[in-house]
Amino acid sequence: MTQERKRLMLVDDHPMWIDALSEDLTEVGFEIVAVAKNGTECLARARATRPEVVVMDLQIPEPDGATCIEILLGEFPDMHVLVMSASGERDDVLRAMKAGAKGYLVKSASKEELIEGVQRTAVGDAVFTPGLAGLVLGEFRRMVNVARSHNEEGPVLTTREIEVLRRVAKGMAYREIADELFVSHRTVQNHVQNVLRKLQLHNRVELTLYAIDNGLHDPNE
Repeated sequence: MTQERKRLMLVDDHPMWIDALSEDLTEVGFEIVAVAKNGTECLARARATRPEVVVMDLQIPEPDGATCIEILLGEFPDMHVLVMSASGERDDVLRAMKAGAKGYLVKSASKEELIEGVQRTAVGDAVFTPGLAGLVLGEFRRMVNVARSHNEEGPVLTTREIEVLRRVAKGMAYREIADELFVSHRTVQNHVQNVLRKLQLHNRVELTLYAIDNGLHDPNE
């Protein structure tokens, strides 16, 4: 896969893992702008370097990975976060996705799978270790069904909200959506927040799953 040079940060408390992954990702064209071994370093260095992509473990010294994801995406909504963890447990996966991670790979995956996962995350794709995607989609559908049970007719989205939702599902950054729709970056953020509130969802990944599940996502558009 051809990869434009992207600014990337690695977060893990195992130095040997960081060193190996850093070398592999540099070889395929990423620029490693920061590394961190705990949550405090993660937040400070992300704010200082503004990486476009963050690859991180969940089990890092406090604040833990999921908390860091929530904080970073609250400050930098266009940032793409991929979790790489030794754990494939349901609760860990769902917590990462609800925090806003783009995808989730277990560290037992092959070198090639890990590299491809980072490359796909960098362009906005949702990436999962086989088997975990079904788990996330199943939980998402359960959440939507609960929401619909409280509102039999379902949430009503405006035409503009649907336009924004379609573009979020394509992996477009907020500034790209703003430019295409001739609105401000803040306006796009407001639309996304309104859609999240109406659908009772948490983040862009769940919005993408909603769009796919409801026929609003056409990757060929």
